[in-house]
Amino acid sequence: MSTPVGGDPVIECTDVSKQFFIYQHRTNTLQELVRRIVLRQPIHVRRPLFQLEGFNLTVQRGESLALVGPNGSGKSTALRLIAGVYAPTTGTVTTRGRIVAVIELGATFQPELTGDENLWLYATALGLSPADIRRRSEEMYAFAGVQEFSDVPLKYYSSGMRVRLAASVALHADPDILLLDEVLAVGDAEFARQCLRRLESFQAGGGTMVVVSHNLDSLKDLCARAVWMDHGRVRMSGSSAEVTEAYAEAIGAADTVHA
Repeated sequence: MSTPVGGDPVIECTDVSKQFFIYQHRTNTLQELVRRIVLRQPIHVRRPLFQLEGFNLTVQRGESLALVGPNGSGKSTALRLIAGVYAPTTGTVTTRGRIVAVIELGATFQPELTGDENLWLYATALGLSPADIRRRSEEMYAFAGVQEFSDVPLKYYSSGMRVRLAASVALHADPDILLLDEVLAVGDAEFARQCLRRLESFQAGGGTMVVVSHNLDSLKDLCARAVWMDHGRVRMSGSSAEVTEAYAEAIGAADTVHA
């Protein structure tokens, strides 16, 4: 488990909120549009939904942080804000260093292209140079266990093969800051162990990680600190062992109540 190196923070979220809108009615036809204009009715009926409110987070260089909480608690939204995928509705998000965000594994993958073509496409999207890709491609294939299929179109890969290839490329991108959303849940048990070893190596080299996962046991081993999120707010922050145990107890109590 790594410890914070200190110095200037590499991630700072200050009073961040993120608002989305849920459409209860959308005008989809010209006839309906004209009718609503004539009757002076709203064209779209929507209600706001805050996914994050008053969110504050500071991560030091070399620190490993876990975000835990139930589905819909704002974990992935926070990760996307840090990655720059979303802009905050209010507040500021500041990052320092090159970020690789593994949020949607293989988002750029094209089924008609070969495994090799997709590896190059995804690695380029993650910021690797052609020289880096050539130097690391064999290691990426070996890690994913798909060396024999580099010339095969991706549409013939199993879902597990696609996920392993995407995860392998992402984990070999060597960023300053690594943002991971449920990567520990991909593939089989052996591949999950490989991913953990790779992350521990990244960590030992001084890399900074923010990890979202429901695998609480792995998070306790991998991350020094954890933040428990609930309905878009921070409910608890502290050591990973302390926070994950409190969260697990809360889940167990809720399951007992609803049993």
